[in-house]
Amino acid sequence: MEAGDITGARKHTSDQKCVTDRITGNSHVKDASSQTDPKVQGHGPRLSKVNLYTLLSLWMELFPQKCKESRNETENELTRRTGLVVVQGRRVLGLHCSGPELHAGQVAVIRHGHRLAGCDLYFSRKPCSTCLKMIINAGVSRISYWPGDPEISLLLPRTSSSSSSRASSLLEAELDAAAAEKLKSSSRPHMGVLLQPLSCHMQQFVEEESSSCDFQEKMASDGGAGAGAGGGGGRARSSSRPSDAAPPLDVRELFRRQQWRNRDEFSRAFLDVDEANHRELLTKMGLVTFCTEPYFSNLRQHMTDLVRLLSSVASSVPFLEDGGYGFYQKDGSGVLHPPDIAQDVLRHCIIQAQLLAFRTEDPKVGVGAVIWAEGQLSSCDGTGNLHLVGCGYNAYPVGSEYGEYPQMGTKQKDRQSRKYRYIIHAEQNALTFRSVEIKDREKTMMFVTKCPCDECVPLIRGAGIQQVYTTDLDSGKNKNDISYLKFDGLQGVQKYIWQRRPQTRDGSQQQSLANGCLKHARQAEEEPNMLSNKRLRC
Repeated sequence: MEAGDITGARKHTSDQKCVTDRITGNSHVKDASSQTDPKVQGHGPRLSKVNLYTLLSLWMELFPQKCKESRNETENELTRRTGLVVVQGRRVLGLHCSGPELHAGQVAVIRHGHRLAGCDLYFSRKPCSTCLKMIINAGVSRISYWPGDPEISLLLPRTSSSSSSRASSLLEAELDAAAAEKLKSSSRPHMGVLLQPLSCHMQQFVEEESSSCDFQEKMASDGGAGAGAGGGGGRARSSSRPSDAAPPLDVRELFRRQQWRNRDEFSRAFLDVDEANHRELLTKMGLVTFCTEPYFSNLRQHMTDLVRLLSSVASSVPFLEDGGYGFYQKDGSGVLHPPDIAQDVLRHCIIQAQLLAFRTEDPKVGVGAVIWAEGQLSSCDGTGNLHLVGCGYNAYPVGSEYGEYPQMGTKQKDRQSRKYRYIIHAEQNALTFRSVEIKDREKTMMFVTKCPCDECVPLIRGAGIQQVYTTDLDSGKNKNDISYLKFDGLQGVQKYIWQRRPQTRDGSQQQSLANGCLKHARQAEEEPNMLSNKRLRC
């Protein structure tokens, strides 16, 4: 039986058939590459464009918030935070998330306006009717959303003080779902669920790459007790360390512990509903097609696979409390200085780049780059004053056929058969396909998963990038086809390197403040007690 003939299929039969084929893995549906011919496979299993943007939208939903939500209690119970990725052709125009006052769709309208015409939007939840009517009116081409609890939650609020309040909240959510479905069935843009099955080795490949990436390698080379789970950590480690240095890290165990912690957290955020309730949610959202077998089981499995994959990628850059690592700049005297942006925000941005790296077309290694700018205007979304400038991964030139260019690395003696002269680097793609211009009055930051090479360093400086966040494992090295000799001497650009948090003489770690000063972690722990004692004495 064809997917379009399933009982309960709605008006957009052909679109729903395409969606269901993606869910069930039918091979006749092709994934159009954002860079080259669809047959390009890269150096290993490769994320499809649909799954990459879906993962980015889920990750944006978890963007660190600087302040607590200011909505009233009833609205907080109804509205779920939502991430959004805006795509136009080969460019990612925006990475957004809900703010204290605005939903993700409203943020997109404010940020992009008429530029939304012809764009594809990827939501981490089905947007509410208020957002839908505006983005449909803007002329978007396609709207894809995660098939879980929608933006206006259909799950009963858990904190309501009375049963009447709970019933009122649920009724409001159901009315919004009905309105959203009416907008969906009466509008021009295709709207629905776009998920694609992962290749058979994708999970293992992502885990191995994440556990042996440059951030994990840096921790291992600093004296970690174990290498990455994928067999990385082959770099030489110091045999001795100062007596006041932090104890050695078991990097392998750290990655696994972080991976399981992330899996639990992300599962609660995106999959915290049993199968019966999930079917009910899908029915209320107008996705009756996916409630029948085997499509429902396939949908649940693909959702679980993507959450697990996101957990592995996010574990490549551990939380700061797990080992005391962060981004710091070294001055001429060797003293480390923290940036004036919170480390959890920086970590979130570098993981965006890590996700992009799994879309690579480079047959040897995946690299991702993201450029953010800190504007002067007040924020309208959950990213504060930050807004996306551009993002990219390393790939062959646009429109290329995979077989047109050499694929070999540096091990081949024939230099004409090597690929390095033809690959567009991640930093170059991020600059080429940027969505807005780089402004001198704004602090522009590039996050890249590997040390920029000599080919990219002049571009970074010339484009006006003010800060670079990366690792320096390759800095100062010459690898024949490609060298990294210019990065260390890069002038006019602040270089923040992923490294161990500075240590004091008593062995305690230092923490960064918003104004860039340093404070002992021990002092930070004592301050709340000191403040409470002062209040008691007043």
